[in-house]
Amino acid sequence: MSDVSVHTIEARTHGRFLVRVPNVAPPWPLLVGFHGYAETAGDHMDALQTIPGTAEWFLVSVQGLYRFYTRKDRVVSSWMTREDRALAISDNIDYVGRLLDRVRSEYQTRGPLVFSGFSQGAAMAYRAAAHYRADALIVLAGDVPPDVVDERPVPLPPVLIGRGTRDDWYTETKEAEDRAQLAKIDARVDVCVFDGGHEWTDAFRTAAASVLRGVTSKESARR
Repeated sequence: MSDVSVHTIEARTHGRFLVRVPNVAPPWPLLVGFHGYAETAGDHMDALQTIPGTAEWFLVSVQGLYRFYTRKDRVVSSWMTREDRALAISDNIDYVGRLLDRVRSEYQTRGPLVFSGFSQGAAMAYRAAAHYRADALIVLAGDVPPDVVDERPVPLPPVLIGRGTRDDWYTETKEAEDRAQLAKIDARVDVCVFDGGHEWTDAFRTAAASVLRGVTSKESARR
């Protein structure tokens, strides 16, 4: 019987993203978010809009390229699996870059750029901030990927990490490991530990809102 070998080939696909245009005059600061496993861009857009102060931000929610059905026949997405992981990371980083170019060419976004990620989408937010210069990074219930620590085309911006005390996945131990890894690259980190599980809570929304206010205040001071 002849040997079987594995090969890969680049294939074109299309990604989906949602935008929410503010009801204030442009230019607008830009907040780009990445959803968790088995969620959609719509789920994360709903979450972003619950952060106080985002009414004045141009919101973008990015959907993972790898779609599948839930048992309830809902179309959801994932960011990657362990199979061909390095190629998926490269595809996703390029996807974010193309998306940023598209948004900036079609809408009057200028000034601050902040990335946000929840659960599996936290790794994507870290990777986006490590490749496309941003002013802040807001991550909830998700760990820092090792490739961000090992190689970064641009420095990470200040990071807000959110963790629920009853989160069985993103635990206190994982948070401590992340802070240690980020300390190796001199990243500035704030942590919001709240009473809750693997979820968005008002306490975390308040902390995220504080990050956004700080970013816009710095931008106003520079003008």
